[in-house]
Amino acid sequence: MTTRMLPVSTSSEARQLKVVHAALFAGFVISGMTATILGPSLPTFIARWALDDTQAGLFFTTQFTGSLLGVLLSSAILSTRGYRDALVLGFFLMAAGVAGLNSSSHYVALLATALYGFGFGIAIPATNLCIAEISGVRRAAALNLVNMAWGLGAIACPVLLLAGLRAHHFNSVLLSIAASALLLSIFFVSMKFDNLSAKSPSTTTTEQKINPAHPIHIPLALALLFYLYIGTENGISGWAAEQAHRVGTGNSSAVMPMFFWAGLLSGRGISALILSRIKESWLVITGLVLSSVGTTCLLLAATRSQVILGVLLAGFGLASVYPIFISWLSKWYGERARRLGGVMFSLAALGGATMPWMVGFISQHAQSLRVGLLVPHLGCVAMIVLIAVLRRRIAA
Repeated sequence: MTTRMLPVSTSSEARQLKVVHAALFAGFVISGMTATILGPSLPTFIARWALDDTQAGLFFTTQFTGSLLGVLLSSAILSTRGYRDALVLGFFLMAAGVAGLNSSSHYVALLATALYGFGFGIAIPATNLCIAEISGVRRAAALNLVNMAWGLGAIACPVLLLAGLRAHHFNSVLLSIAASALLLSIFFVSMKFDNLSAKSPSTTTTEQKINPAHPIHIPLALALLFYLYIGTENGISGWAAEQAHRVGTGNSSAVMPMFFWAGLLSGRGISALILSRIKESWLVITGLVLSSVGTTCLLLAATRSQVILGVLLAGFGLASVYPIFISWLSKWYGERARRLGGVMFSLAALGGATMPWMVGFISQHAQSLRVGLLVPHLGCVAMIVLIAVLRRRIAA
């Protein structure tokens, strides 16, 4: 079936498309900061409220439970109100939630965590699906690039928070991030997203769609990949700072997630350049093997340099994985991805809500964070197995 979309024919529409691209990229920088703010903040929260590992892990569950609800709502908003309303609401909620982390109450901070999770649960699927729609056959490379912007925010976040801790302005950094999200929400109010699903004739292509008669294991395997990826990513990035702290890196432990996101960022840049030359499945499997090696280095680390090596390898390996999963969703399902995306992104949020918590739960009962970090390691192994299950569909 050939899916044809109207070309962007006028210069004003072309400028509008460029502005939308720029706004979406800027939004992903803020989303990257917001979605990863918990990892580098966790040692501060643990010290502030004297939390044990299970209580600390509950922050991740709260964040991604909020994200799950946001993803579920995003499907309804996208199908009835479009991209603009989803982005406006998403960034407003992110602003309110991040500002609420300044509370002196542990329970209010948990509520604020759920609130900003709810916000990026709405905004992130809307951004990814919008980019996938307007990028045509170059969707995988475009998604890698926009997720690079997310990586920039994720890298900047621990650096800013560490600087705030050292200058005794941790709360001011949180308020600055919240203010940026609020300004972006206001900016999106003025944006127009009409006819932005347009592709130029050069990118119009025959889209592959899964026939409902195809085996049920195909969408189930794809759904599990979404679940495992976000759970694995957040299991590593969320606990890297605490693992570094226990190894004995002092206050500099807060910056450890930066190395994970640096690996992710550089890997996505490289992936965007080489995707036209190599098979997507080969890139995904290679990345997952590398991430598994990095996670093993992290859980066995005894020094600061070994922690850095582990998180760098893990991040670099995971770099292209999620954008390619989203690309497969868009390519296989076409326009139905707007509706089915709600299911896939919901399972991704569920992975983020459960797998980092599992790390804390297992760590608490085994009295070893190293044992807890086996959870994201096994997540990488499970994804490799699922890619093998999907190998025929990927090759089609």
